Amino acid sequence: MGAQLRVYRRRIRSTKSMAKITRAMELIAATRITKAQRAAEAAAPYAREITRAVSAVAARVSDHPLLTEAENPTRAAVLVITSDKGLAGAYTANAIKEAERLTALLNEQGKEVLTYMVGRKGIGFYKFRERPLADSWEGFTERPSYMHAMEISSALMEKFIQETAEGGVDEIHIVSTEFISMINQRARASRILPLEVEEVDSKVLEAEQGPLPLYEFEPGAEEVLDQLLPKYVTNRIYFALLESAASQHASRRAAMKAATDNAEELVKTLTRQANQARQAEITNEISEIVGGADALTAASAGSE
Repeated sequence: MGAQLRVYRRRIRSTKSMAKITRAMELIAATRITKAQRAAEAAAPYAREITRAVSAVAARVSDHPLLTEAENPTRAAVLVITSDKGLAGAYTANAIKEAERLTALLNEQGKEVLTYMVGRKGIGFYKFRERPLADSWEGFTERPSYMHAMEISSALMEKFIQETAEGGVDEIHIVSTEFISMINQRARASRILPLEVEEVDSKVLEAEQGPLPLYEFEPGAEEVLDQLLPKYVTNRIYFALLESAASQHASRRAAMKAATDNAEELVKTLTRQANQARQAEITNEISEIVGGADALTAASAGSE
């Protein structure tokens, strides 16, 4: 019984130590969420305005190669944003599931998929299963910078401009995690190239986004679009990296909070079991003492 009690006490100590670690990680993640949110909010106005500018230029250009879909697209690039570190709940798993769903859909459409991976966890997942990766990046998923987005954008744009027969791609998709709230994040897939130009009523658009700016293009709309589109793609990737970083921290915070709560509940259970074991040990000791006293009394009575 004493050995069992020692086991309980040892497990209680180790569980308390683990709870301290998960609690510290929860607080660190909570602090980093705020910084990541601020970075995403700071990048949002530029992302919104460059999107409006590209939309305005695209409305005046009809046959630009970056706007025109291939008649028979045969190859697509999919950029997947995961994490460098674990202990983030289902963050990476959800992004990979969404990427696999998108890949299956593109394959059904007869398109070959080239996967580009961001994040050590996603890279490890694909390498362990011996799945090919066209390119990969790691080491910055928690604090992405614009330079990282430019590096990724350059690799993707090079493939998009390249002829399909020479190994180029007809479409570029991105799988990232949308930050909805501190407790809700959602993996999503979107196509960034070719651009999808939709006809929208200007009155409806003004009601949603405010007055539309008036643009004059020098030397021409096509030349301006050539300069804007790479910046637009880089900004889309940068904003996705920032939003995914905030989602990663939020997911890690939720996972660590759940781990801390589970550890505290386990400590309560182990403490109760240890108390029961201690009570059983005390009861056994009392029984042995009483039994010994009864035996001595009986022996004394017999000798008389």
